[in-house]
Amino acid sequence: MKIRNQSAASKIEIPMAPMIDVVFQLLIFFMLTLKIVEPEGDFDINMPIGAPAQSAVTDADLPPFKVRMEAEPGSGQLRQLYFNGNPLGTGEGAFQLLNSEVLKGVNALKATGPGNLDKQEVEIDPDYGLNYEFIISAISACSGKMVDGKMVRYISRIKFAPIRDKQE
Repeated sequence: MKIRNQSAASKIEIPMAPMIDVVFQLLIFFMLTLKIVEPEGDFDINMPIGAPAQSAVTDADLPPFKVRMEAEPGSGQLRQLYFNGNPLGTGEGAFQLLNSEVLKGVNALKATGPGNLDKQEVEIDPDYGLNYEFIISAISACSGKMVDGKMVRYISRIKFAPIRDKQE
């Protein structure tokens, strides 16, 4: 018995075209089944860009609720929290008071008309050295409240005042 060309039998060629087809099909499958998760804490916040323009006009017809936060020099702790110029104090109780004051304002806006609530903004004006935890607490207090595991949204338009100069 004669064995044919042994060198050709030892070299097996793998067809690449079907392998490429399978790879592309897997790639398309995984792209189509990917579920994108929304990031946690998605706030509608407008950050200032440098110095504000002189002719900048907001689309809100109502004056914004103003939240002023003063910091203790050096430590960054909250010295005083103000809502529309009224002092609310410090600590967790101040943010609960802020939440109730915003709710009062929201209820007053609902009484004037349903369209006014969508136009209302909150302007947060923190000191330069204030710790971020207090700014996040103010955003949470103005945004709404958790009731029975559900978020009750008060205001979704939150913006920041122009940055104050660092005081040494």
